[in-house]
Amino acid sequence: MASNVTIVAALTAGTLSFLSPCVLPLIPSYVGFLTGLTLEELELRRGRALLHAVWFVAGFSAIFIALGATASVLGVLLLHSQVWIGRVGGVVVILFGLYLLGVLRPAFLMRERRLQLVGKPLGYVGSAVVGITFGAAWTPCIGPILGAILTLAAAQASVTHGAALLTVYSLGLAVPFVVTALALDRFLVWFQRFRPYLVWVERVTGVLLILLGVLLLTDRFTMLASWLQGLTPDFLKSKL
Repeated sequence: MASNVTIVAALTAGTLSFLSPCVLPLIPSYVGFLTGLTLEELELRRGRALLHAVWFVAGFSAIFIALGATASVLGVLLLHSQVWIGRVGGVVVILFGLYLLGVLRPAFLMRERRLQLVGKPLGYVGSAVVGITFGAAWTPCIGPILGAILTLAAAQASVTHGAALLTVYSLGLAVPFVVTALALDRFLVWFQRFRPYLVWVERVTGVLLILLGVLLLTDRFTMLASWLQGLTPDFLKSKL
């Protein structure tokens, strides 16, 4: 059950990363840059947009999964200290949450690491390279969320679990991007309505990270899983 809770947390984190103020407004630029098509052309060549989007998300997913596996390897090597890994990680996650709430603004996190959309290599492989670059040089908005999930990965019992956690995180970020690439015209209409709420995405994410950090710090994460298990109907428990 604890694994199910972390999976849900990772999927939610990926979706919040997509909705973050440093990522969401740039999505149309990414799609246009990857495909080399105008909005009118994208409406007629959705298949091409889909392929470029899939290669792009494959690129950044590879980076995130590798980071998750690495964090898990470190956690497994320090298995006897996993309680302290959780506590220290909890403090770090709380600091990430305070950063997103604007309470803390350290200079090293305030420096932008945006992807420079110039000189993309040709073809679908070029889109994968751009995805890898995006994954390796995330912006300050996505960094704290990803850092929190990596902290969870380090606290997992095996490398497989840690890699799976980052796979789910990548899906949470990748699926909305692929859908957007297929329907960019509709995304632009929706985004104009959603824009005023971007600041609330960051605030809600900050609060969630602080709560997650407190659970890790106090070693209550497994207790949360047990509580949720008690609320789960029996017919669902049999399928988990």
